[in-house]
Amino acid sequence: MLQEKLTVCRQRQLTADVFELTLQGKMATIAQQAGQFVDVLVPDQRYLLRRPFGITQVDAAKQQLTLIYRTVGQGTSILSQLKVGANLDTLGPLGNGFPTEFLQTKQHVLIIGGGTGIPPLYNLAQQLVARGVQVTSAIGFGTQKQIFYEAEFRALGAVHYATDDGSYGFHGHIGLLLDAEFATTHFDAIYACGPRGLLLAVNNRYREHPHAYISLESRMACGVGECYACVVPAEDQQALYKVCDDGPVFATGKVAI
Repeated sequence: MLQEKLTVCRQRQLTADVFELTLQGKMATIAQQAGQFVDVLVPDQRYLLRRPFGITQVDAAKQQLTLIYRTVGQGTSILSQLKVGANLDTLGPLGNGFPTEFLQTKQHVLIIGGGTGIPPLYNLAQQLVARGVQVTSAIGFGTQKQIFYEAEFRALGAVHYATDDGSYGFHGHIGLLLDAEFATTHFDAIYACGPRGLLLAVNNRYREHPHAYISLESRMACGVGECYACVVPAEDQQALYKVCDDGPVFATGKVAI
């Protein structure tokens, strides 16, 4: 883990409220496990708490890492205005990512994502395809206008889209898409990240799968497990887990969503 002032080398708007931010620094050389995140300090003294963002891409040779975020308040709006050359105080890489060490060449995995839960899954898909693992993606959005990184995902394998309003792909939420398209398909591993409803659907459907994992999204204060602001209970209520430190990735059936 490093605390480093990363330099903005690219800022690109993907949709009306989603941005892609590429940063440069030594941190990119140690960000190796897909599913990890970084904690970014908004460059404004009014904002004391860092913002956690999943890592979308890593280019260790260029010492660059890419983040994708949605503007949901003044803090992220400030980030969206940053120009090339600006510096961001960043802590990372943080957390435990997606387990993949058990996978073999030519095995088949299902990646399930929605909204801004998609970025760390793209990093995961890239790493798996590079190892010869077959990747199928099921991705949900509210409407077609919210879709981003479509070409990038399609370059890595088969992609099935669902939109709540039916404007693109399957008409309905991601849980219905899973029922319609993958009821009898075997996958060697399942990986998911997205809003609570998506995680509930995956957690319930793949509870007994030996290699099914969900990545939780949570508000965090410190990002390193010291403040206990992001605690979630175990599903059996017998333990507490910190999303930032014990997670953000958990096996299905482990935590209460």
